[in-house]
Order: sequence, then C-alpha cells, then structure tokens
Amino acid sequence: MQGIFVGTFLIGLREGLEAALIVSIIGAFLARNGNPVRPMFAGVGLAVLISVGVGVGLELLSASLPQRQQEMLETVIGAIAVVFVTTMILWMNRNAFRMKGELERDAARAINGGGAFALAVMAFLAVLKEGFETAVFLLAAAQASHGNRWFAVLGGAAGIATAVAIGVGIYFGSLKLNLGRFFRVTGVFLVFIAAGLVASSLRTAHEAGWIEVGQARTFDFSSWMPTQSFLGAIVTGMFGIPADPRLIEVIGWLLYAIPVLVVFLWPARWAPGSTAKRRLTWGVAAGLAIIAAGMALLVPDDVGAAPGPTRTATTAAGDAVSATLRTEGADRVLVAGADRVPLAAAGQQSVDGVDVDVWQATVPADPGVPTNPISLAQLANLAGGRLPVGLGGARAPGPFDAQWSASTVYTVLAHGDAVVTADRASTRVATLRGGGLTGSKTVSVGGLATDWATAPHDDHQIATQIARSALDRSERTLWTVWLPTVFAIAAALVVLAAVRTNRTVSKNERERRHHESPARTEVTVS
Repeated sequence: MQGIFVGTFLIGLREGLEAALIVSIIGAFLARNGNPVRPMFAGVGLAVLISVGVGVGLELLSASLPQRQQEMLETVIGAIAVVFVTTMILWMNRNAFRMKGELERDAARAINGGGAFALAVMAFLAVLKEGFETAVFLLAAAQASHGNRWFAVLGGAAGIATAVAIGVGIYFGSLKLNLGRFFRVTGVFLVFIAAGLVASSLRTAHEAGWIEVGQARTFDFSSWMPTQSFLGAIVTGMFGIPADPRLIEVIGWLLYAIPVLVVFLWPARWAPGSTAKRRLTWGVAAGLAIIAAGMALLVPDDVGAAPGPTRTATTAAGDAVSATLRTEGADRVLVAGADRVPLAAAGQQSVDGVDVDVWQATVPADPGVPTNPISLAQLANLAGGRLPVGLGGARAPGPFDAQWSASTVYTVLAHGDAVVTADRASTRVATLRGGGLTGSKTVSVGGLATDWATAPHDDHQIATQIARSALDRSERTLWTVWLPTVFAIAAALVVLAAVRTNRTVSKNERERRHHESPARTEVTVS
C-alpha cells in the first residue's frame, strides 16, 4: 500500500507540477501586465472537471464490463499511459531548463493576439492535456494496484495538491525551484514506474487472451519480498514488479527501462557530432537487424514432440486394443481393432487444463447373451455379482423370459490430432417378463467384455505432454517471431532516424558551404 501511494504521489506531483507551472507563469504574466486572471482560472477549472470526468468515466466503463473485457480495457489504458509518460519524461528532460522563457514568449504572443481570453484558452488546453494524461496514468496505476485503488487515488490527489502548492509559491514569487534537477530526479522514478506498467499491461493482455507466449515463471520473490512487507509494497506497488514475474513481463520491463534510461540519462557533453551521430545511428540499426535475424534463424527448435493419434487401450478381459483417430476431410473416424466408427463432434471440455474436442458415436451392439429364459443367478453374474435394481427372490424368483438389446458409445477426447482419452462403453439391457413379475421390467445388466478404455494414468501423462509441447511452441514463438519483430521494427525506426539525420546534416553542410563561398569580384572594363 505504501508503494502504491508513493508511486501515484510521484505521478500526481510530476504531472500536476507541469500544469501548475504553466498556470502560475501565465497568471504571473497576466498580473504583471495588468490583466485579470479570472478567465484563466475559469478555463483551468473547466479543464480539471473534464479530466476528472474522463477518469471517472473510464473507471465506470471498466467496472461495467465482463472480466475479460475489463482486462482488455486495462491493457489499452496501460499502453496509452506508458506512451504518455514516456513522451512527457523525454520532453521535459530536454525542455525543463528553458520552459519558463518559452511559456512567457508564448504568453506574450497570445496576449498580443487575443488578450486575456487567449491566455485563458492557452491555460485551459495545457491543463486539459496534463489532466487527461494524469487521469489515464493514475487509472492505469490504480488498476495495476490489485485492490488498493483508494491508496492509489489518495497518492495521486496528494501529489496534485503538493504540485498546486508549489505552483502557488512560484506564482507569488516565494519559491524558487530548479526545474531541470527536479524533473531529472523524478524522471528516473517515473521510468521505473512506467516499466512496471509495461509488465502489468502484458499480464492483463495475457488474462484478456491476447498474449499466450512467454508465460513461464522466471523468478519467485515471495520468500524475501512478501506482499504485505514494506519492501514488497515498494517494489510491487510502486514499480509494478510482481512477486512471480513471467518471462514476457521481464523481457518487456527490460526492453522498456534500459533504452529509456539510456536516452534519459545520457550526458549532454557526450553528445556525438554530426558524423559520429550518423555512424552511431547506422551502427545501432545494423546491430538491431542482426539481432532480429539471428534470433529468427539461430534459436534452436527444441519443441517437444506432440502425442500422436494412436493410443493403446485395455479391454475388461485384459486384452490390448490399438485405437487410432483418423481425419477424413472434415470428419473423424475411430479405428479400434475390427471396429471402424465415424464420429460426430459433441462439444469441448478440459482435461488437466488442456482444451479438448469431444468426438462421439452411439451404435447398436450385439448383447452377446443367448440365455433365455434366464435366472436371477445368471442376471447377477452378468451384472458383476449384484442383482439389477428392482429384482429380488422373494416376489419374483424367476426364471424370466428376456428380450435383449445393447448399444455402444465410442468417445474420444482429442487435442488436434492427438488422442487424450478414448473408450468404448456398452450398455446391455434386458426386458424381463414372467417369473413372478406382474408386468414387464427393463433392467441394465452391465457392459460387454469387449469394452475398452485408455488408462487414466496414461491420459494424464498425455495431457501433460500436450501442455508442455504447447508451452515450448509458444516460447519458441516468443524468441523466433515476437522479439525478432520488435527488434526489426526498432531497426526500421532507427534507419528512418538515420535518413532524417543525414538529410539534416547534408542540408546544413550545403548552407554552410553556400555562406562560406567567396563572393565573385566583377571587373568592368571601359
């Protein structure tokens, strides 16, 4: 809870301070020029109300959706929040030192163009932008807090209140703030908070059914980082790192945090020159492309073999039967011993967490009982040693005239072409008359000796093997498709940046040569 509060406090402080700085600078500029500040505060109030409405509306929308749609919305909100905070961090890192001067120049142009109303609109748009970003970011952090939303809201409100107090101090000139240092220090924390949002968004994307790869558990921090401890609250609540991070979450966290921190903390004095920058950019692009190609082509294919369409079953008499599920066009056919049975789809179910298709067929069978009439002892023997329900020697001692029938149900549970379970279960029915019965009576006397089924222990092993094979395939997809795609896109973006840099440098060089070219001397001969 402490971590959630601190994390959202920093978000509210950082975002709120940007808006407070804009409002305080514009307000001070209006006061110095003798213009009323009431229109500006009216615009600010309206922007705040709209921002609060956006946050409340998104929260109500999320609460009204089914669980899976909630996870989808949380993923989208988290992704938008990460984009917002990243652009804000990088922009403020470059512009914090000259923010005040640029705002005053913009205010001067606005007041010359439209007076106090223009500045009110300027403040309204600035606060609306920051307020919308704050609402989305705080909502994403609250949704990632897993039940501690009120602490997230309180932290964000406290941060905004602190930012407002700082803005008031700046407005009245009683507070001096080193903006560059402030935004640089808080920016590092926000990078880690945003990286945690990346990990949380990847988890909600999995829960929404969008991402199935990379779900292997990589670490277990629960032993030294309990959720209720201060360390667990800071690491999990503030930085969004779960106690049981999955592989895709760890990769996403690293791929976000490392590049953003490098760009954010890179010293200005180490900035390369134009030629070195071009070489560095092309080198980075080539490196990313090589990594993408290497991962796509060189990652070994060590996916475990999936089970096949044939299983060995055992009859009631202990004989082995080979059962094979064949695909014939859109139909499935079960071949087991001398039986060849077309199957029909009968729905889906889950076996040990593996989704399987159910294939069934019901066919008439030979009851295999020539005895007629039949005694109570013979019926008990056929039923496994117990008399069928409703029969007894006191009232109906037998023997009985019997009319026999039987049906066999073939059931196969399959995952694709792999047979998970298969069985042949028969029901033998006798319609009895006479022997003391006042009328006819229908009883079930068990199955047939030719019935068979796959062993339950083997069924569990097959389901485990299918789950393991699916996990191996998804992991290989992560390393050979997803990550190479990410690196290839990054390489393409770097190439575009390199081309743009080359054009800019070439243009600057042409202009420099043009200005440095010696003026021609004209000689007039008379």
